[in-house]
Order: sequence, then structure tokens, then C-alpha cells
Amino acid sequence: MSNSNTLPILYSFRRCPYAMRARMGLFASGTIVEIREIVLRGKPAHMLEISPKGTVPVLLLPDGTVIDESLEIMLWALKQNDPHEWLTPESGSIQDALALIEELDGSFKHHLDRYKYSSRFENADEVVHRAMAMVALAPLQARLELSPHLFGGRPCLADIAIFPFVRQFANTDRDWFDSNAPVALRKWLVGHESSDLFVNIFSKWPTWQEGDPVTLFPAIPHAEMEHMETRRIANG
Repeated sequence: MSNSNTLPILYSFRRCPYAMRARMGLFASGTIVEIREIVLRGKPAHMLEISPKGTVPVLLLPDGTVIDESLEIMLWALKQNDPHEWLTPESGSIQDALALIEELDGSFKHHLDRYKYSSRFENADEVVHRAMAMVALAPLQARLELSPHLFGGRPCLADIAIFPFVRQFANTDRDWFDSNAPVALRKWLVGHESSDLFVNIFSKWPTWQEGDPVTLFPAIPHAEMEHMETRRIANG
């Protein structure tokens, strides 16, 4: 299916950690998209048509290519432009960073879901899963005791991809997390939560409906938007 727009279309849900990943990758790379904020109980027909699994984020490129995995969206954007060098960690390699992301997406996410959403899982003991989630975070703590970020003195892909899920875990019971999580892990999390990057990707957007005006992400000045529209018309 081709996309008649000249901009990619991103279906997103503001609070979803996976969608946060995608928005941070797009924002950092300077990739402008048409953002369509959805509600999970009323997923747009077009989104389900291009990605039947029905999860966000979904990125539809102008050539019709659909990318519906958060990490793949990040990699697609950053391979075009990576001004913060997220794909080149200060220490270790991008393969090391991807392996750490995969590890946390497995064990940690398993226990996070059963802690945060224990009622959805039969016989899930939220206290047990909270404890196991902390165990799964041990590799992060070990790294953060040696450097401010997971692979050195500056953030890389692993920091950005993992922190939304640590945030979700912490906010399930923030008082407990702040009292029990290791200092280095708490400091790392707060640093990302207070970053300009996170502030910019955590804006509120109106829920998208068919026929709504285009909402750009990242937001750009009106004059630049008019220039883009002029170029679009000129190019047919």
C-alpha cells in the first residue's frame, strides 16, 4: 500500500513506553512525521489495516513501507541521521547495546508486566514480580556504578530504549522505588525523565480522527510548515 503523503505517518500513544522509544528516535534524528495520537480502545481502521497486530508505534513511510516495531523505528531514523551518536556507544559496541536491550525486553519486561498489571495474569504475585524485576535490573546497576550511562559518559541507544520501561516500573509505586532502588539507577532514571528530549516527546496531542488537520512531530515553526506545504504542492 502506498502512502500519498510526503511525510511518514506515526501512529502513537503518548504513555506507551514502546511509542516513547519511537518518538525519541525520530526526535533525535530530526525526522519530521505526521503524528496520529490514538486511544487503545478505539484504534483507527487505517492503523489496523497497515498493521493488523494493533499495537503502537506504527510508522508508515511515503513509499508504503510499514515499520511496526519500536526499536526498528529508532534504528531506521538514526541510520539516516544520528547527531548524538546513539549508534556508536562510547564504550562497547552497538551489538552490545542491542544485546542489553534484548535482555531487558525479555526478563525485565516479563516481570514488569506481572507487577504493574498483576490482575491480568493468573496467580501473579506482584510483590514477587517486583523483586524479580529488580533482579533483572542488576546489569544496569552494575554498569551505572562505573559510568553515568550504560555504555560510557554519554547516552546511547540502550539508555534511550530501556529507560521508558524503567520509568514505568518506578512509577508503579514511586515511593517504593525511590526507597529501594540503588542510587545510581535512580539518578540515571531521573536524569532521563528531566531531559529536554523526554519533555519534548511527552507533549500532549489531541486524539486523531479521520479528517483532522495534520499534526507534525516534532513541531516546527509555522513559517517552515508553510514552506513545506509550498514544496509539496510544487512537487505534485
